[in-house]
Amino acid sequence: MKSLVSAVSGLGTALLLLHSGCSTNPVSGKREVSLVSEEQELAMGKEADPQVIAQYGLYENEALQRFVQEKGKQMGAISHRPGLTYQFRVVDSPVINAFAIPGGYIYLTRGIMAHFNNEAQFAGVLGHEIGHVTARHSAQQQTKSTLAQVGLIAGMIASPQFGQYAEQAQQGLGLLFLKFGRDDEREADQLGVEYSSKIGYDAHQMADFFQTLQREQQKSTAEALPPFLSTHPDPGDRYNTVHQLATQWQQKMPATNLQVNRNSYLQMIDGIVYGEDPKQGFLEKGVFYHPVLKFQFPVPTSWKFQNSPQQVQMAPQDGKALMILTLAPGETLEAAAQQMIKQYQLQVVESKSITINGLPALAVVADQVAQQQQQPQQQQQQQQAAQVSARTLIHFIRYGNANYVLLGASSPQDFATYAPQFSSTAQGFRQLTDPDKLNRKPERVRVKTLKLRSNLSQALRSNGVPEARLEEMAILNGMQLNEQVNAGSLIKVVEQ
Repeated sequence: MKSLVSAVSGLGTALLLLHSGCSTNPVSGKREVSLVSEEQELAMGKEADPQVIAQYGLYENEALQRFVQEKGKQMGAISHRPGLTYQFRVVDSPVINAFAIPGGYIYLTRGIMAHFNNEAQFAGVLGHEIGHVTARHSAQQQTKSTLAQVGLIAGMIASPQFGQYAEQAQQGLGLLFLKFGRDDEREADQLGVEYSSKIGYDAHQMADFFQTLQREQQKSTAEALPPFLSTHPDPGDRYNTVHQLATQWQQKMPATNLQVNRNSYLQMIDGIVYGEDPKQGFLEKGVFYHPVLKFQFPVPTSWKFQNSPQQVQMAPQDGKALMILTLAPGETLEAAAQQMIKQYQLQVVESKSITINGLPALAVVADQVAQQQQQPQQQQQQQQAAQVSARTLIHFIRYGNANYVLLGASSPQDFATYAPQFSSTAQGFRQLTDPDKLNRKPERVRVKTLKLRSNLSQALRSNGVPEARLEEMAILNGMQLNEQVNAGSLIKVVEQ
């Protein structure tokens, strides 16, 4: 949660104004039915891009952003849609993921950038995402689905189905991207091989990266799968297929020295933030700390938790409730409360001024009432209870010249069960003063030059990697622990 901002609404009316028609697929050359025109596709991407950036933030590294943009433009120029104005971004998320949205907007997380071990692996994945755009997978998928909501509060308030949000929190909420069918993923793999090969990279390296994904998948069997894994074909199958495709493309092309560029890539990502960045806030022993904004609050035991630049989200495993911490505009608590009540069309049940750890606050119980057709007043009163789709307990807390909002919601039937947890979480909001938490530094990838020939396990140990993290570092390096590494080789470790 690098910078809390108020929740954003959905992607706008462009998603609703879909008209059927036929178009020619730029990759296959075939005529196909499309409910999204190219103009609408471009408009959707243009509208969604700033919301993606607001939700996750751009990773603050000009050299890395410039590298991704330059390679992406080079690849876009030889793609099946060279006329598109592509945009490429590295977003500030530890999740291993890359994704595309309609109109040529492509994102790679710092998490996936840290796990690439050469430029050719990066180029293959970049080509894969460009392939989703050129084959219009995003636009076609739009006929079946809509882009994930960025403004989770609005979606939560509008729906009594809290389970889906608990499930999203459990899965890490991933990033904003569409889930493609496996045929689309295979076609994108083919295009990734083609595009990366055409700009001079060895696409066999793209296949090798699938081994990293497969090992990450195996490591995550007891955890939520990274989104890049959960929606893509089995990494083991892709490894073999992409190797075959790479060989075929290299046979078509004139003899040339295909690029891998391991050392230059590793030197470029030396120092990249690895894992969660404490300055965005972090969870430790059941308490969320934000060193930059200097606050803390408890997270209910066993609740799933997700932090993003825009908001903190929490949900119990049964999916029957949700809590969100965010900011609300307004010069006073009362102004902030009035705006939120009006924005989400809530009906206030009760409101009272309180103090939370010396901070002025408002506690508001309010209902989301389902819209009903005009009915006689008596009948409306009789059905009022049935109309309530969600009950909320919202705490507005004034701290540091800002209005913090801790919103808890559940169905009316479950509200009595969860209201004490909503309240105790809000009552635990306080100023952060612990120097250890305020000065917490992120872990970063550090690139080391080996002085002696050894296996990777010995090399990692000699660079201070503890036993418990040897396999994690082996995956980060795309190597096996027993693999031999020569003197002068570069390897990645993680340090503060």
